[in-house]
Amino acid sequence: MAIDISALLGGARRPLAKAITLVESRLEQHRHEAQALLETVLPHTGKSIRIGITGVPGVGKSSFIESFGCYLINAGKKVAVLAVDPSSPITGGSILGDKTRMERLSQSDSAFIRPSPASGSLGGVAEKTRETMLLCEAAGYEVIIVETVGVGQSEYEVAGMVDFFLVLMLPNAGDELQGIKKGILELADAIVVNKADGAYITSAEVARRQYENALHLMQHKPLWTPRVMTCSALENQGIANVWELVQTFYAQMQEAGEINRRRAKQNKDWMWKLVYELINYRLQNHTQAKRLADQMETRVVKDQTTPLLAAHGIVDALIPT
Repeated sequence: MAIDISALLGGARRPLAKAITLVESRLEQHRHEAQALLETVLPHTGKSIRIGITGVPGVGKSSFIESFGCYLINAGKKVAVLAVDPSSPITGGSILGDKTRMERLSQSDSAFIRPSPASGSLGGVAEKTRETMLLCEAAGYEVIIVETVGVGQSEYEVAGMVDFFLVLMLPNAGDELQGIKKGILELADAIVVNKADGAYITSAEVARRQYENALHLMQHKPLWTPRVMTCSALENQGIANVWELVQTFYAQMQEAGEINRRRAKQNKDWMWKLVYELINYRLQNHTQAKRLADQMETRVVKDQTTPLLAAHGIVDALIPT
Protein backbone atom coordinates (compact mmCIF):
# COMPACT_ATOMS: atom_id res chain seq x y z
CA MET A 1 0.00 0.00 0.00
CA ALA A 2 1.72 3.19 -1.18
CA ILE A 3 1.81 5.98 1.41
CA ASP A 4 2.98 9.49 0.51
CA ILE A 5 5.22 10.06 3.54
CA SER A 6 6.01 13.69 2.66
CA ALA A 7 2.30 14.50 2.46
CA LEU A 8 1.70 12.63 5.73
CA LEU A 9 4.41 14.63 7.51
CA GLY A 10 2.92 17.77 5.98
CA GLY A 11 -0.38 17.08 7.72
CA ALA A 12 -2.45 15.79 4.78
CA ARG A 13 -5.42 13.80 6.03
CA ARG A 14 -5.75 11.26 3.22
CA PRO A 15 -2.25 9.73 3.56
CA LEU A 16 -2.75 9.71 7.33
CA ALA A 17 -5.99 7.77 6.96
CA LYS A 18 -4.30 5.35 4.52
CA ALA A 19 -1.37 4.88 6.91
CA ILE A 20 -3.74 4.04 9.78
CA THR A 21 -5.58 1.55 7.56
CA LEU A 22 -2.21 -0.05 6.78
CA VAL A 23 -1.38 -0.29 10.49
CA GLU A 24 -4.75 -1.89 11.23
CA SER A 25 -4.45 -4.48 8.44
CA ARG A 26 -4.06 -8.11 9.46
CA LEU A 27 -2.22 -9.09 6.29
CA GLU A 28 1.38 -10.15 7.01
CA GLN A 29 2.75 -8.07 4.12
CA HIS A 30 0.92 -5.00 5.38
CA ARG A 31 2.26 -5.57 8.90
CA HIS A 32 5.84 -5.42 7.61
CA GLU A 33 5.06 -2.32 5.53
CA ALA A 34 3.41 -0.66 8.53
CA GLN A 35 6.42 -1.26 10.79
CA ALA A 36 8.77 0.14 8.13
CA LEU A 37 6.55 3.22 7.83
CA LEU A 38 6.47 3.71 11.60
CA GLU A 39 10.26 3.51 11.83
CA THR A 40 10.50 6.17 9.12
CA VAL A 41 8.17 8.62 10.87
CA LEU A 42 9.35 7.85 14.43
CA PRO A 43 11.73 10.85 14.60
CA HIS A 44 8.71 13.11 13.94
CA THR A 45 6.64 11.73 16.83
CA GLY A 46 6.41 12.47 20.54
CA LYS A 47 5.63 16.18 20.38
CA SER A 48 1.93 16.01 21.31
CA ILE A 49 0.12 16.02 24.64
CA ARG A 50 -1.52 12.61 24.99
CA ILE A 51 -4.79 12.60 26.94
CA GLY A 52 -6.85 9.53 27.86
CA ILE A 53 -10.53 9.99 28.69
CA THR A 54 -12.86 7.41 30.22
CA GLY A 55 -16.15 7.42 32.10
CA VAL A 56 -19.22 5.42 32.91
CA PRO A 57 -21.92 5.00 30.22
CA GLY A 58 -24.10 8.07 29.87
CA VAL A 59 -21.54 10.45 31.35
CA GLY A 60 -21.30 12.42 28.10
CA LYS A 61 -17.82 11.48 26.88
CA SER A 62 -18.59 12.35 23.27
CA SER A 63 -20.16 15.71 24.19
CA PHE A 64 -17.23 16.53 26.45
CA ILE A 65 -14.62 15.57 23.85
CA GLU A 66 -16.41 17.56 21.18
CA SER A 67 -16.58 20.70 23.39
CA PHE A 68 -13.00 20.17 24.57
CA GLY A 69 -11.73 19.54 21.03
CA CYS A 70 -13.51 22.59 19.60
CA TYR A 71 -12.08 24.73 22.41
CA LEU A 72 -8.55 23.52 21.59
CA ILE A 73 -9.04 24.14 17.86
CA ASN A 74 -10.25 27.68 18.58
CA ALA A 75 -7.03 28.09 20.57
CA GLY A 76 -5.05 27.15 17.46
CA LYS A 77 -4.38 23.47 18.18
CA LYS A 78 -4.69 20.47 15.86
CA VAL A 79 -6.61 17.69 17.62
CA ALA A 80 -6.82 13.96 16.90
CA VAL A 81 -9.45 11.81 18.62
CA LEU A 82 -8.83 8.07 18.73
CA ALA A 83 -11.77 6.12 20.10
CA VAL A 84 -11.16 2.62 21.40
CA ASP A 85 -14.38 1.04 20.16
CA PRO A 86 -15.62 -2.25 21.67
CA SER A 87 -16.00 -5.03 19.11
CA SER A 88 -18.62 -7.74 19.16
CA PRO A 89 -17.11 -11.01 20.48
CA ILE A 90 -19.44 -12.87 18.13
CA THR A 91 -19.18 -11.01 14.82
CA GLY A 92 -16.06 -8.94 15.49
CA GLY A 93 -17.92 -5.88 14.27
CA SER A 94 -17.70 -2.50 15.94
CA ILE A 95 -20.06 0.42 16.30
CA LEU A 96 -17.52 2.94 14.97
CA GLY A 97 -19.96 5.82 15.13
CA ASP A 98 -17.66 8.53 16.40
CA LYS A 99 -18.04 10.91 13.49
CA THR A 100 -21.79 10.94 13.96
CA ARG A 101 -21.37 11.40 17.72
CA MET A 102 -18.99 14.35 17.24
CA GLU A 103 -20.47 15.97 14.18
CA ARG A 104 -19.39 19.53 14.97
CA LEU A 105 -15.80 18.55 15.74
CA SER A 106 -15.49 16.27 12.71
CA GLN A 107 -16.28 19.19 10.38
CA SER A 108 -13.13 21.06 11.39
CA ASP A 109 -10.05 20.80 9.18
CA SER A 110 -7.94 20.89 12.35
CA ALA A 111 -9.57 17.75 13.77
CA PHE A 112 -9.02 14.11 12.89
CA ILE A 113 -11.35 11.47 14.35
CA ARG A 114 -10.62 7.79 14.02
CA PRO A 115 -12.30 4.86 15.79
CA SER A 116 -10.12 1.83 16.55
CA PRO A 117 -11.94 -1.51 16.72
CA ALA A 118 -10.77 -3.42 19.78
CA SER A 119 -10.96 -6.88 18.26
CA GLY A 120 -8.24 -8.41 16.36
CA SER A 121 -4.71 -9.25 15.85
CA LEU A 122 -1.48 -9.17 17.73
CA GLY A 123 -1.29 -6.36 20.26
CA GLY A 124 -5.03 -5.76 20.13
CA VAL A 125 -6.35 -2.38 21.10
CA ALA A 126 -3.11 -1.17 22.69
CA GLU A 127 -0.93 -1.82 19.66
CA LYS A 128 -3.22 -0.35 17.04
CA THR A 129 -4.13 2.72 19.08
CA ARG A 130 -0.51 3.38 20.05
CA GLU A 131 0.66 3.15 16.46
CA THR A 132 -2.21 5.32 15.24
CA MET A 133 -1.23 7.87 17.87
CA LEU A 134 2.33 7.95 16.53
CA LEU A 135 1.08 8.51 12.98
CA CYS A 136 -1.14 11.39 14.14
CA GLU A 137 1.82 12.97 15.92
CA ALA A 138 3.92 12.64 12.77
CA ALA A 139 1.13 14.42 10.88
CA GLY A 140 1.41 17.38 13.25
CA TYR A 141 -1.50 16.85 15.66
CA GLU A 142 -0.58 18.58 18.90
CA VAL A 143 -3.22 17.06 21.19
CA ILE A 144 -4.10 13.37 20.96
CA ILE A 145 -7.27 12.33 22.80
CA VAL A 146 -7.78 8.60 23.35
CA GLU A 147 -11.34 7.78 24.37
CA THR A 148 -12.40 4.46 25.85
CA VAL A 149 -15.86 3.83 24.45
CA GLY A 150 -16.24 0.57 26.32
CA VAL A 151 -15.51 -0.31 29.93
CA GLY A 152 -13.08 -2.80 31.43
CA GLN A 153 -9.51 -3.64 30.48
CA SER A 154 -9.35 -0.94 27.79
CA GLU A 155 -9.29 1.72 30.53
CA TYR A 156 -6.05 0.33 31.96
CA GLU A 157 -4.53 -0.04 28.50
CA VAL A 158 -5.35 3.55 27.59
CA ALA A 159 -3.93 4.84 30.89
CA GLY A 160 -0.73 3.02 29.94
CA MET A 161 -0.26 4.94 26.69
CA VAL A 162 -1.10 8.56 27.58
CA ASP A 163 0.45 11.39 29.58
CA PHE A 164 -2.73 12.54 31.34
CA PHE A 165 -5.66 10.28 32.28
CA LEU A 166 -9.03 11.95 32.89
CA VAL A 167 -12.08 10.23 34.38
CA LEU A 168 -15.49 11.76 33.68
CA MET A 169 -18.22 11.24 36.28
CA LEU A 170 -21.90 12.08 36.71
CA PRO A 171 -23.36 14.44 39.36
CA ASN A 172 -25.17 11.69 41.31
CA ALA A 173 -22.04 10.82 43.24
CA GLY A 174 -23.55 8.44 45.81
CA ASP A 175 -24.27 5.60 43.40
CA GLU A 176 -21.31 6.43 41.19
CA LEU A 177 -18.83 6.28 44.06
CA GLN A 178 -20.02 2.79 44.89
CA GLY A 179 -20.04 1.61 41.27
CA ILE A 180 -16.73 2.97 39.96
CA LYS A 181 -13.74 0.65 40.23
CA LYS A 182 -11.17 1.78 42.76
CA GLY A 183 -8.39 0.95 40.31
CA ILE A 184 -9.75 3.45 37.78
CA LEU A 185 -9.72 6.25 40.35
CA GLU A 186 -6.12 5.34 41.24
CA LEU A 187 -5.18 5.79 37.58
CA ALA A 188 -6.83 9.21 37.32
CA ASP A 189 -4.81 12.41 37.05
CA ALA A 190 -8.09 14.31 37.23
CA ILE A 191 -11.77 13.61 37.81
CA VAL A 192 -14.24 15.88 36.06
CA VAL A 193 -17.90 15.86 37.06
CA ASN A 194 -19.77 16.52 33.81
CA LYS A 195 -23.34 17.77 33.32
CA ALA A 196 -22.92 20.40 36.05
CA ASP A 197 -25.77 22.51 34.70
CA GLY A 198 -29.42 23.27 35.33
CA ALA A 199 -30.89 21.27 38.20
CA TYR A 200 -27.64 19.32 38.64
CA ILE A 201 -25.35 22.22 39.63
CA THR A 202 -25.74 21.57 43.36
CA SER A 203 -25.43 17.78 43.10
CA ALA A 204 -22.35 18.20 40.88
CA GLU A 205 -20.67 20.28 43.58
CA VAL A 206 -21.59 17.67 46.20
CA ALA A 207 -20.12 14.99 43.92
CA ARG A 208 -16.92 17.00 43.50
CA ARG A 209 -16.42 17.13 47.28
CA GLN A 210 -17.16 13.43 47.65
CA TYR A 211 -14.63 12.48 44.99
CA GLU A 212 -12.04 14.73 46.62
CA ASN A 213 -12.61 12.93 49.92
CA ALA A 214 -12.33 9.55 48.17
CA LEU A 215 -9.06 10.53 46.51
CA HIS A 216 -7.57 11.56 49.84
CA LEU A 217 -7.76 7.91 50.93
CA MET A 218 -5.71 6.71 47.96
CA GLN A 219 -2.02 6.64 47.27
CA HIS A 220 -1.07 9.08 44.53
CA LYS A 221 1.72 9.28 41.97
CA PRO A 222 4.83 11.27 42.86
CA LEU A 223 4.83 14.95 41.87
CA TRP A 224 1.07 15.19 41.29
CA THR A 225 -2.10 15.12 43.37
CA PRO A 226 -5.20 14.38 41.25
CA ARG A 227 -7.67 17.27 41.01
CA VAL A 228 -11.47 17.19 40.92
CA MET A 229 -13.51 19.80 39.07
CA THR A 230 -16.92 20.27 37.49
CA CYS A 231 -17.92 21.20 33.97
CA SER A 232 -20.84 21.31 31.56
CA ALA A 233 -20.03 20.10 28.07
CA LEU A 234 -23.55 21.11 27.04
CA GLU A 235 -23.05 24.75 28.05
CA ASN A 236 -19.25 24.87 27.48
CA GLN A 237 -18.71 25.74 31.12
CA GLY A 238 -15.45 24.70 32.79
CA ILE A 239 -13.86 23.41 29.57
CA ALA A 240 -11.14 26.07 29.65
CA ASN A 241 -10.36 25.11 33.26
CA VAL A 242 -9.83 21.49 32.25
CA TRP A 243 -7.34 22.49 29.55
CA GLU A 244 -5.56 24.80 31.98
CA LEU A 245 -5.24 21.88 34.40
CA VAL A 246 -3.83 19.61 31.67
CA GLN A 247 -1.26 22.27 30.75
CA THR A 248 -0.29 22.74 34.40
CA PHE A 249 0.18 18.99 34.79
CA TYR A 250 2.17 18.67 31.57
CA ALA A 251 4.47 21.59 32.37
CA GLN A 252 5.10 20.30 35.88
CA MET A 253 5.81 16.76 34.71
CA GLN A 254 7.96 17.91 31.81
CA GLU A 255 10.08 20.15 34.04
CA ALA A 256 10.71 17.17 36.32
CA GLY A 257 11.55 14.92 33.36
CA GLU A 258 8.57 12.73 34.22
CA ILE A 259 6.95 12.84 30.77
CA ASN A 260 10.03 11.31 29.14
CA ARG A 261 10.42 8.76 31.94
CA ARG A 262 6.74 7.79 31.76
CA ARG A 263 6.80 7.40 27.98
CA ALA A 264 10.04 5.37 28.13
CA LYS A 265 8.45 3.01 30.67
CA GLN A 266 5.30 2.76 28.55
CA ASN A 267 7.38 1.80 25.51
CA LYS A 268 9.32 -0.81 27.50
CA ASP A 269 6.13 -2.30 28.97
CA TRP A 270 4.55 -2.33 25.52
CA MET A 271 7.56 -4.13 24.06
CA TRP A 272 7.41 -6.91 26.67
CA LYS A 273 3.66 -7.26 26.27
CA LEU A 274 4.19 -7.79 22.55
CA VAL A 275 7.01 -10.26 23.22
CA TYR A 276 4.64 -12.44 25.25
CA GLU A 277 1.89 -12.07 22.66
CA LEU A 278 4.32 -12.95 19.85
CA ILE A 279 5.37 -16.09 21.71
CA ASN A 280 1.72 -17.07 22.10
CA TYR A 281 1.09 -16.28 18.42
CA ARG A 282 4.06 -18.42 17.36
CA LEU A 283 2.85 -21.20 19.64
CA GLN A 284 -0.56 -21.26 17.99
CA ASN A 285 1.12 -21.54 14.57
CA HIS A 286 3.92 -23.96 15.48
CA THR A 287 2.75 -27.46 14.52
CA GLN A 288 4.91 -29.45 16.94
CA ALA A 289 4.40 -27.11 19.91
CA LYS A 290 0.65 -26.85 19.26
CA ARG A 291 0.34 -30.66 19.14
CA LEU A 292 2.32 -30.95 22.35
CA ALA A 293 0.21 -28.20 23.97
CA ASP A 294 -2.97 -30.17 23.23
CA GLN A 295 -1.40 -33.31 24.73
CA MET A 296 -0.21 -31.42 27.81
CA GLU A 297 -3.65 -29.89 28.32
CA THR A 298 -5.13 -33.39 28.44
CA ARG A 299 -2.47 -34.61 30.89
CA VAL A 300 -2.94 -31.60 33.17
CA VAL A 301 -6.72 -32.05 33.20
CA LYS A 302 -6.27 -35.74 34.12
CA ASP A 303 -3.72 -34.91 36.87
CA GLN A 304 -1.02 -36.85 35.04
CA THR A 305 1.47 -33.97 35.27
CA THR A 306 1.76 -30.58 36.92
CA PRO A 307 0.91 -27.34 35.08
CA LEU A 308 4.50 -26.11 35.53
CA LEU A 309 6.07 -29.22 33.99
CA ALA A 310 3.55 -29.08 31.13
CA ALA A 311 4.36 -25.40 30.53
CA HIS A 312 8.10 -26.18 30.49
CA GLY A 313 7.52 -28.90 27.90
CA ILE A 314 5.52 -26.61 25.62
CA VAL A 315 7.99 -23.71 25.84
CA ASP A 316 10.97 -26.03 25.29
CA ALA A 317 9.33 -27.30 22.10
CA LEU A 318 8.90 -23.71 20.89
CA ILE A 319 12.23 -22.31 22.19
CA PRO A 320 14.79 -25.09 22.76
CA THR A 321 17.11 -24.49 25.70
